Order: sequence, then structure tokens, then C-alpha cells
Amino acid sequence: MPKTTQIYTVSQVNSLIKVALEECLPPQLTVRGEVSDWKHHTSGHCYFSLKDESGILPCVMWASKFRTLKFAPEDGMAVLATGYIDVYTVGGKYQLYVEKLEPAGIGALQLAFERMLAKLQSEGIFDDAHKKPLPRYPMRIGILTSESGAALHDIIDSIRSRWPCARLFLCPVPVQGEGAAAAIAAALRDINRRNKKFKLDVLIVGRGGGSLEDLWAFNEEVLARAIFDSQIPVISAVGHEVDTTIADLVADARASTPTKAGVVAVPDIREVLAQLTATERRLTNQIDARVQLAEHELLIVMASAVFRNPLVLVHNAGQRVDDLAAALAEAARQWLMEAKTKVAAGYEQIVKIEPHRLLGRKMIELNDWQNRAKAGINATMNDRRIRLTARENRLTALNPRSVLQRGYSITTNKTTGSLVRASQDVQVGEDLITELAGENFIESKVTRK
Repeated sequence: MPKTTQIYTVSQVNSLIKVALEECLPPQLTVRGEVSDWKHHTSGHCYFSLKDESGILPCVMWASKFRTLKFAPEDGMAVLATGYIDVYTVGGKYQLYVEKLEPAGIGALQLAFERMLAKLQSEGIFDDAHKKPLPRYPMRIGILTSESGAALHDIIDSIRSRWPCARLFLCPVPVQGEGAAAAIAAALRDINRRNKKFKLDVLIVGRGGGSLEDLWAFNEEVLARAIFDSQIPVISAVGHEVDTTIADLVADARASTPTKAGVVAVPDIREVLAQLTATERRLTNQIDARVQLAEHELLIVMASAVFRNPLVLVHNAGQRVDDLAAALAEAARQWLMEAKTKVAAGYEQIVKIEPHRLLGRKMIELNDWQNRAKAGINATMNDRRIRLTARENRLTALNPRSVLQRGYSITTNKTTGSLVRASQDVQVGEDLITELAGENFIESKVTRK
């Protein structure tokens, strides 16, 4: 009896391959390769391939896993992808379902730190020009850290030991884990908005030491920008001596440990008191020296003749006034005498001149000039009248209408107004105007030439 060939559907074949892969391959494996065809779908899922010199492996990473990445994958990047192989039965292809992705040869957090550092540095956020000076004697200090961490006690103890007069205000915030950076940034912005009420002089943001992952909240961009935007000076006190975070670089001042935050934030009260004591001693010495000098100068003044007999100045001044009054009276008398002498001399000169006789001669001369002027004017007027009459007669003789008085007439064309001197100047039918003596006119019509 012939053997019957079993027939499979496409879905059955894909399912068989899926079962075979699950039985033969380890449940989890890490693959080294170069990212190719990276696509971040709007759904949040990521689709890409891993390739090397001789092969290519399709990969998928769900959105829930991608959100945990601390770096942004891109084409050409060498990575280590950890996940499992499974078959996408709808498409009929096997692919690596990536659950963990990190750069090959360098940690993902370290790569993210370096990229964030380069990005913010290019914007100039770390420049000293943007850093605000710390107050010299802060009296109200805000602390943003975990209320259960050792860093809080270290900060408080260091401030209390150096500057016990300051008032401390705690704003408890998470300092580790997902969402910690956003929470610290929100607290920073809220304190700045309400600082008219709080009146804080400086803020300390920090936590104790730990791994790069533990300290990662202080490397995130949202916190860096909140520190940069703060109007209140910010001191970053994160980790140990060797730890350096983005928050340290963008803050207005950095304390290498939470304990040293007090050294950075406040002065030592013992040093301030010593300075005040030295200043007080110096001012006291200066005041004593000035008082002694003033006393010496006062003794010199008191020993002068003025203080022995103060009325001497008044009497001397009175005598001086009397001398000036006498000199003024003498000067006035001399001036009046000189003025009388000048008036008398002037009067004698006027008498010698005999002004009434001089005035009579001038009146005679004036009448003579007046008569001569009238005669000259009359002669000139008569001469001008004779000349004017002669010119008037000449103009009258030249007047064309003067001939009218002797029986002549003037004929003009009524239409054109031109003179008619000959028969050629008119045509039959035209109207004529003839002017006679005494402004009389005759109008006629040409009937025959």
C-alpha cells in the first residue's frame, strides 16, 4: 500500500519551526552586532537588524523595554543585544526579541553620560559666566535630598558645626530610581516660584555615594536645566570625591561630598568671630588715636589768646569798623570838594563863551540859510514848469488826434480796428468808423470803391 504524504499548511510549518527553535536554542542569548535599519515606530516599538561581516539578524524591541534605555541607538553602532529567538508566524520569519541593549565596549550609562555632557557643553550651560555668586553669610538654606539618607545628616552636621545661626529647610525628594530627576527638578522650580515666601539664600541638592546607576538621576537633562534656570544659587553635593555628575557641572558651586557642602555653603563662625574681634580691635585703636589727637588739638586751641580773652576779637572788629567809617567819610568829603571845583570851573567857561550872543548869531545864520533855500526852490520850480510846458506842447503837436481840431478825421475798419489809409484797406460791404473832433464818431458802410 503506497505511503501517504502528509500535507502542512503555512501556519503549521511556521509553528513547527517555532517549536523547534524553542527546543534547540537557549531561552536567552546575547548577540554582538552592528545596528542597521533602525526604526522607532510611533507605537513606541523599535524594529532593526543586527549584522556582521557575513550575516544579518532581524530584531524587535518592545516599547516597555526601550523606555529603560539610557542611550539612543542609531545605525552603525556596535551593541550587545540580550533576548530570545522566536518566530513571527504572520511574517514567516524568525527574529531576536531584545530585552536588553547596551553599547559594545562601553556601558550604556557611561555612553549616555558622555553624550549628555557633550550636548549641554555645546550649549554653554557649564560656562562660568552663567554661575551665580554664593551669598557670603546665608541665613536661610534649603536642602533637597532624601529625608532618610545619611547625606541629610552629613549636610546638617557640617552646617551646624560651622554656622549654627542659619535656618535650614528640608525639601524631601527621591534621589534614586526612575522619576527621581523629574521630582527633584519639579521641587527646584516650585521653590523658585515661591521664594518670595521662603526667602531662601541658597539651595543644596545632593545625596551620598553609589554606582553610576545609583547617581543617574543627577545626570539627567531635566534636572540639569532646572538647576541652570534656578534664580537661587545652587550647590551640588553628590557622591564621593571621585564622583562627578552633570548636576555638579551645571550648579553654581560643587561640594565633593555632602559633608563638604557646609564648607562650601557657609562660613566658619569661629573665623567670622575672629575677624569681627580683629576688626573691633582695629576700630577701637583707630578711635582712641583719633580721640587723643582731637584732645591735643583742643588743648592747643584752648591755650590760644582768643580763648583767654574772647572779647578781644569783638573789640578789634569794632575798632576796624570805626576806622572804615572814618575813611569813608573822608573819601566822601574829598569827592564832594572835587565835584564843586569842577562845577565852578565849568560855569566860568560857560560864562566866557556868552551863549546868548552865540545863540543870536546862529539864529541869524539860520534865517539867512532859510531864505536862500526858499529862493533856490522857487527858481528850480519855475525852471521845471517852463520845461514841462515846452514838453507838453511838443507832445500835443505829436498827438495824432490834434489834427482833428483843424478839420481832419480818422477812419478805422470797425471789424479789424485798423486804420484806413487807402481804398485797398477796405472791401465793399465793410463797416467803417470815422472819428471827428470833440470825440464825435460817424459809422458808415462801403458801397462802392
